[in-house]
Amino acid sequence: MQRTNIIDTPKFIGQSVKLSGWVHIRRDHGKLIFVDLRDRSGIIQTVIIPDHVEAHDNAKRLRSEFVIEMEGIVKERPMSAKNEKSPTGGVELEVASIKIINEAKTTPFELTKSTIDVDEKLRLKYRYLDLRSERMKENILTRYRVIKFFRDFLDKKGFIEVETPILGKTTAEGSRDYVVPSRIYKGKFYALPQSPQQYKQLLMVAGIEKYFQIARCFRDEDTRGDRQPEFTQLDMEMSFVEQEDVMNLVEEMLIDLVQTQFPEKKIQAIPFPRLSYAESMEKYGNDKPDIREDKNDPNLLAFCWVVDFPFFEKDEESSTGWTFTHNPFSRPKPEFMDQLMNKENIGEILTTQYDIVLNGFEAGGGSIRNHEPKALRKVLEIMGINEEKVQRDYGHMLEAFKYGAPPHGGIAPGVDRLVMILQNEPNIREVIAFAKTGEAEDPMMEAPSVLDEKQLKEAGIKIVVKKKKVL
Repeated sequence: MQRTNIIDTPKFIGQSVKLSGWVHIRRDHGKLIFVDLRDRSGIIQTVIIPDHVEAHDNAKRLRSEFVIEMEGIVKERPMSAKNEKSPTGGVELEVASIKIINEAKTTPFELTKSTIDVDEKLRLKYRYLDLRSERMKENILTRYRVIKFFRDFLDKKGFIEVETPILGKTTAEGSRDYVVPSRIYKGKFYALPQSPQQYKQLLMVAGIEKYFQIARCFRDEDTRGDRQPEFTQLDMEMSFVEQEDVMNLVEEMLIDLVQTQFPEKKIQAIPFPRLSYAESMEKYGNDKPDIREDKNDPNLLAFCWVVDFPFFEKDEESSTGWTFTHNPFSRPKPEFMDQLMNKENIGEILTTQYDIVLNGFEAGGGSIRNHEPKALRKVLEIMGINEEKVQRDYGHMLEAFKYGAPPHGGIAPGVDRLVMILQNEPNIREVIAFAKTGEAEDPMMEAPSVLDEKQLKEAGIKIVVKKKKVL
C-alpha cells in the first residue's frame, strides 16, 4: 500500500490507508490508546482498540518522536468530537497495525509547543529537532513559498536566474571578507562574496539584460538580530533602466507578494511613500524609519522608499578623506554628474541609491550603476585609491566597461529580513534552517573548528599563537 500524506486523509473516509510519521502525543486510556501522528503535512488523531492485539501492544511501547508506520481505516469523527480548527479534525484513523521504524530518545526540549522561549544555543545545537516544532516548520515553509513567489514573478517579467561564483576575489564592498586559502596557489586566497555585485554587473555587459538570483552572501561582521555571517538576498539587475523602473518593479512585486501570500496582512499605504535621506534623518533620526501608524498591529506593513542618499561620506582612513556610503559602483543623480567628474562639492553629490524600508528595517537596497569607465574611475579617485589598487581590485570592471556596457541598475531585497517581518519573528535566526548564534557559532556542527596539521600544511597556513604578556 502506498503512503498517504496526513493532510489528505479526509479524502479517504471509509478506506484503508498507510500513514508514516512521528508520534506527536500518546494518550493511554487503558483499553483505548490515542496517538496523534505527525508528518510534514499535518497531524491526525489515531485510535488503537484492544481488538487489534498486536497493534495495541505496540502502541503501549510508543513514546514521543518515535518514527512509526500505521495502517487502518479512516473514519469520520462524531460531530461533538470534531476539531474545526484542524484540516484533519473531522476524521481519525482506526489503527489495524503499527510498525515501529525507529525509537527516539527523550528530546532536550518539548516539541509540541513553540520553542521560542527555549535557550537559543540549545535549540541551535539540536536544530533538527527544533525544526520539527510547528512554528519553525511553518517559518521554513513560508520562506520556501516566498522564494518560489519571487522566482515565478520574475520569470513572468522576463528575468533569467543565473548563479554566480562563491569563490571569488576580495574587493571593497563595505564589510570584511571571509577568505579561503588556495591549496594550489600557496599564499593566495579566494574571498566569499559579500554580494554578487560585480558579477551581476558583468552579466549586464554580457547582454543578459534581466538577471536575478537567490544569492548566498557572506560578511565577516558583528552580528545583530537581523544579521548573520551568511545570509540570502534576492539579487536583481536590469539593463536599460532608470531609477523609477527598478523601484516600480520592486513595489509591484512586494505588493503582489503580500496580497497573494499573506492576505491577512495590510499594507499601510499604496503606492509606497517616499522620503529623501535628509527628510528621514530630520524626522526620524535614521535612514530606515518605522512609519507604522499603529506599532501594536502585528499585521500592519508600512513600506517606504528612502532616496537621494549622499554619494560620499567623510572617512579619516582615506587619503582624500572620503569613502562611499553604499558601494563604489553607484551612479550619481544626473544633475550631479558634472560635480563628480570635476570632483567638486563632493559632500553635496547625491547618488541614485534607493532603499526599500519595512517597519523600521532596511529590507533591500540598490542603485543605478556607473556604466562608463571614466565615471567609475572618478569615484575611485575621490576615495583616494591608487592606480595599483585600482587595477588589482577594479581593473576587470573597468576593462569590461570598455566593450559596450549598457546603462543598468538593480536592487537586492533581503530574503531573511522579509520573511522575519512577515512571520512576526524577533530575528532572522528564526527563519533560517541552520542559523549561527549571535556570536557567529554553530553549536550543532561545532563550527568554526580547528584544522589538523595536514590540512594546514596543504593550504600553506601556519597558526601563530601570541603569548600573553607577563605583568
